[in-house]
Amino acid sequence: MPFSVSWHALLDELDELPEEATLITPLSHDRFRVTDVQEQRVVIEFLDRDIDEGRPLQRDQFETLYRRITDEQDGFDLDRLPPDADPYPAVLSLHPRFEVDEDRGVITEKEGPTTSQLLDGDPETDTDDRTEPDLDVYADALLLIDALERHEVEVLEEMETDALVNLYTLLSDVQRNANDLRQDVANVLLNRLHHDRPVSGPFGSVQRTTRRNRSLKDDEEVLATLEDAGIDRERVLGVDRDKVDDALAVTELSESDVYDIEESEYVRKAEVDEERKETRLQGLKDQLAATEGDEAEELREEIEELESRIEELTEFKSGASFHTRAGGEP
Repeated sequence: MPFSVSWHALLDELDELPEEATLITPLSHDRFRVTDVQEQRVVIEFLDRDIDEGRPLQRDQFETLYRRITDEQDGFDLDRLPPDADPYPAVLSLHPRFEVDEDRGVITEKEGPTTSQLLDGDPETDTDDRTEPDLDVYADALLLIDALERHEVEVLEEMETDALVNLYTLLSDVQRNANDLRQDVANVLLNRLHHDRPVSGPFGSVQRTTRRNRSLKDDEEVLATLEDAGIDRERVLGVDRDKVDDALAVTELSESDVYDIEESEYVRKAEVDEERKETRLQGLKDQLAATEGDEAEELREEIEELESRIEELTEFKSGASFHTRAGGEP
């Protein structure tokens, strides 16, 4: 099929888009809208970037992408896209024969029904479906917020000991459960991040990175390899801490004979009263559910003001714009 046929089919789809329709790029997950559709180009506007002017996407670039997709049997690898070309596959996915597979990191041509990069709703305004998640970190966070509101934590020295104990316990629980959930989220995100490109959200951005962990091979293999390279094994042999501890166990030597010991004191959580926490948590939930009238309206206004403050404090520039302002250096 000639590209001109596919191009005009795509333009027809774009003409039918609602004015507020939002698309998302498959690699950086930037949200954008189509603001103008012309014969030779499509103009878009990003929603998460501090840029007012529209960005044109040229027909000839769409044709190049089209050729590459149709030449590849298993789809075109999105990692091969040039810099800043992320919106092209997102727009092309509106065509009924092209689909982005984010899990595989490809855009493919398909026969039959396809999905697109069109978002169902605006995440900034879609707040009606808020539900209470069944997560330990959520429950502990509610209790922590309650404790922070009931005590003057700006001056910890003036707080009662039992209040400090409760605060420390809740902080410890939130930290542990939040870290577990953070790791679960990271495992899912890892499959969606490609080519070390930052992915942006309303409160920040993340990027795929690589960490090198080293562990020595078998002792004899390492020593033999080094000896073959002209390194005397005596140069790399040292004191093994585990073997030193084994030796201390069968001698009259003390730890101080072979270790420099420095002691420090710290607070450790000993136990948690889960029943007391659950009782307080249910009380908070009942209190929120029973809030009506002027008090409810005041609470909603406080929440809206708090959300506005959070949005201002956490406003950020995308990774791409930061790199541009910094002269392209990471």
